[in-house]
Amino acid sequence: MTPVLDLVGIFVFALSGALEGVRKRLDAVGIAVLAFFTAVGGGIVRDLFIGVQPAALRDTGYLLVPIVAAVIAFFWHPQVERAMPGVLVFDAAGLGLFCAVGTSKALHYGLAPMHAVFLGVCTAVGGGVIRDVLSGERPTLLYDRELYAVPAMLGSAMMAVLYAMEVRGFAATLSSAVLAFAFRMLAMRYRWRAPLARGVRERE
Repeated sequence: MTPVLDLVGIFVFALSGALEGVRKRLDAVGIAVLAFFTAVGGGIVRDLFIGVQPAALRDTGYLLVPIVAAVIAFFWHPQVERAMPGVLVFDAAGLGLFCAVGTSKALHYGLAPMHAVFLGVCTAVGGGVIRDVLSGERPTLLYDRELYAVPAMLGSAMMAVLYAMEVRGFAATLSSAVLAFAFRMLAMRYRWRAPLARGVRERE
């Protein structure tokens, strides 16, 4: 992932975390904490599993961008809320980029394909889980039937397949990210939902 795309994805995820902090009536520090961990929490979890120093602790951009997102949400959250349909498009793009890059990094460090796919998904959705836990909510990943992890899983799996076929670098990242992005956009457009266990009623 290029640094610019990386920071764009971090900004969008941070903005969603900061908005959740505003909705929870947190103070400025709480909003900034949610913004940071939503943006880079998944990457930190991935790097800890791999056994390397988290990238978020080496590059000041990983800290400054969430702070900027927190400031924007703190002062202009009504305007940001109105722009959420557009933000969701960037969120889907960030999801695709993060799952692809997370998988690629795991493969680069020698993990087996299935484990690399798992860490790719963690990179993409881990920040949202941390956000929900810190804000006192049940993780939407587990209780919301909206397809979010599934697109990340598809993108991660495609990255693993391309890596095995010796297709790497920008072409592999772009292809995998586009697949996850397209599936996520279709899921939002047509309101696709994950199936429930047989005989289980949908929650009211």
